[in-house]
Amino acid sequence: MEILAFGVQADEQPLIEQAFAGHHEVRCLDVFLNEDTAPIATGYEVISTSVNADLNHRVLHTLAAGGTRMVTQRSTGFNNIDLPVAERLGMTVARVSYYSPYSVAEFAWTLAMAVNRRIVRAAIRTRDFDFRLHGLMGRDMHGRTAGVLGTGKIGEAFARIAHGYGMQLLGWDVRENPACLELGMKYVPKDQLLAESDLVSLHVPLMPATLHLIDADALKTMKDDAILVNSSRGGLIDAAALVTELLAGRFSGVGLDVYELEAGLFFLDKSLEVIEDDVLARLITFPNVLVTSHQAYYTEDAVTEIVNATARNVVDYKAGRRSENVLVPRT
Repeated sequence: MEILAFGVQADEQPLIEQAFAGHHEVRCLDVFLNEDTAPIATGYEVISTSVNADLNHRVLHTLAAGGTRMVTQRSTGFNNIDLPVAERLGMTVARVSYYSPYSVAEFAWTLAMAVNRRIVRAAIRTRDFDFRLHGLMGRDMHGRTAGVLGTGKIGEAFARIAHGYGMQLLGWDVRENPACLELGMKYVPKDQLLAESDLVSLHVPLMPATLHLIDADALKTMKDDAILVNSSRGGLIDAAALVTELLAGRFSGVGLDVYELEAGLFFLDKSLEVIEDDVLARLITFPNVLVTSHQAYYTEDAVTEIVNATARNVVDYKAGRRSENVLVPRT
C-alpha cells in the first residue's frame, strides 16, 4: 500500500521514507492539506498530515469520498481536525502522543534568551561591523522567577532548565506534576503566576478552554518588563491584544514560535508577497519581539520519533490494533 504524506519538509522526507521502509511505500508532497489540495488524496486509503493541515468537515468529506479511511497526523496537537465528523465518516484518526519534550523546551529557552540578550539585534549589527553595545543590555535569569503554564512533559523539561539557571519556579496546571514539585515549583492561580513571573512560558494544549488563555486582561496582569514565550499553539495568545501592549512599551521581550493564524504562512516562502495579516506584520516589526516559524519541535531526534510513530500508526491500523495514538478508532 502507498501512503500519501502532505506537508513534508525537505529535511523530513528521508526520515519518513526510512520509517516506512519495509512496511509501505510513501509518496511525499510539500503542499499542505486543505480544501484545495484534498482531491490529490483520491485513491489513497491512508494519508499523513502535518500540524498546519486543515481537516475541517469539507476536507474530511472530500477525503472520504476519495477513498481515504485513515489519517495519521505527524504532531501531538490535533485541534485542526474535526474529530466528530471524522468519526461519522468512519475514518480512523491517529496522532503522535509523545516525542522528545526537550526539543520544544530547549527551543523555548532559546527564544527566551535570544530576546533577553538581544541576540538577533546584535547579530545584525555585527554583520555591518557595528560593534556597539548600546541597546543590548539583558538581565541575569538567576534568582528571578519563571512561570510555567502547563507542566506536562514539555513544561517539566522547561522547568528543569529554569531550575538549572537558579530560578524560582511557579506553575499552573489542572494537576500538579510531582517532578516539578521536587524542583521546588509552587503551584499558584494563573493571575498570581503572571503577576509575579519575570519569564512566562506556555506549554498547554489548545482547546476551547485555553483559547486566548493569555488575553488582554492576562497581559495587563504581567510585569511591564516580563518576557513572554509561546512554543505551544498560537491560539493561546490574543495576538491583537499583545500588539496593543507592545505599542504601550511593555515587555522586555516576546518570543513566538507559533501564531494563531499561521496556517497558509508558516513553512512557506512568502518573502516576495504582501502579507495581509496586519497583526503578524506588526508583531515582526517590534525590536523586542522574535517570531519563528513553528520550528521548536524540529530536531532530528524529535522528527525521527514523530515519523517512526506515524509509521507504527499505519502498521497498527492495517493490523486492526489500537494504540494510545488513536483519536478516532477504526470501525
